[in-house]
Amino acid sequence: MNVGIVGSTGYSGVELYRLLSNHPNVNDCILYSSSLEESPYVEQYPHLSGLSHEKVQPISIKEMQQLDFVFLAVPSGVSKELTQKIIGKKAKVIDLSGDLRLKDQGAYEEWYKGEAAPQDILDKAVYGLTEINRQAIREADLIANPGCFPTATLLGLAPLFQQELMDPHSLIIDAKTGLSGAGRKAAQSSHFSETQENLRIYKVHQHQHTPEIEQQLKEWSSEAGPITFTTHLIPMTRGIMVTMYAELKSTLTTEKLHTHYQSYYEGHPFIRVRPAGQFPGTKEVFGTNFCDLSIKADSRTNRVTVVSVIDNLIKGAAGQAVQNMNVMLGIDETTGLHHYPIYP
Repeated sequence: MNVGIVGSTGYSGVELYRLLSNHPNVNDCILYSSSLEESPYVEQYPHLSGLSHEKVQPISIKEMQQLDFVFLAVPSGVSKELTQKIIGKKAKVIDLSGDLRLKDQGAYEEWYKGEAAPQDILDKAVYGLTEINRQAIREADLIANPGCFPTATLLGLAPLFQQELMDPHSLIIDAKTGLSGAGRKAAQSSHFSETQENLRIYKVHQHQHTPEIEQQLKEWSSEAGPITFTTHLIPMTRGIMVTMYAELKSTLTTEKLHTHYQSYYEGHPFIRVRPAGQFPGTKEVFGTNFCDLSIKADSRTNRVTVVSVIDNLIKGAAGQAVQNMNVMLGIDETTGLHHYPIYP
């Protein structure tokens, strides 16, 4: 099987390369970029010395159409144009940008400040939250890979929302991420001197992942409405922790909620529901496709706290994309992804 990575020089792109290069079903992994054509990949990523011999190729629509899979690890605004040109031939497309996640064109234009993809492309794209949407992914030719924050958030909330155990209007989502989520391009906000020993809130009530989370919550519950979602930048390289708070509709103990989560995610190899009373840290999923979850009820307030951690570049991007490819191929979804966390 031959695959291509567009945007191969970014952080998600190099993680896709790492995963796909070791995937038993992948014969050839072609690297594309619009800015570094014909340069050796190892010049961008010296840690691949002696391992990578590929050169970054210029984007060729005709060539990509004939691949088995094309991964679009490009900024929002770019992939919608490429998707229209690639899809419909041989290649299946997995888009890691935000271009195809929102079904409402108006919502995309409001939050992403750009023109939305054509409605027929949006309708064709399947939202690739693997654990929740596996059957539709299996039959799809075009996947909108979820954002990193929505992945951690929605996996943490699904057991509560789908069983209507919480009041949706009481939901507060507090999210924190490492610097790699901002991408590889230099910016003042990710400068070492600006971020080291500093904790910063950003995009307050303006983060583009907000409507993506709301869209899925509304599919799960007719009671779902606008959410309070805040994001913070942590001085570390990678990892996301999302802490969610909500009021329970009835009195439930931590033990009952923990059992419910274990049952809900039984048979899902990348979801680890931690033992009751044990809460995960981001380093415990570092370099893996795991999402670790903890849940605890507060009998004094009748509120519930859910903690979800992922590696933003793996489960929040490249790993989930490969997991979706595996599902589309009809093979074990852990293929090429069975890695132990890197610790410490």
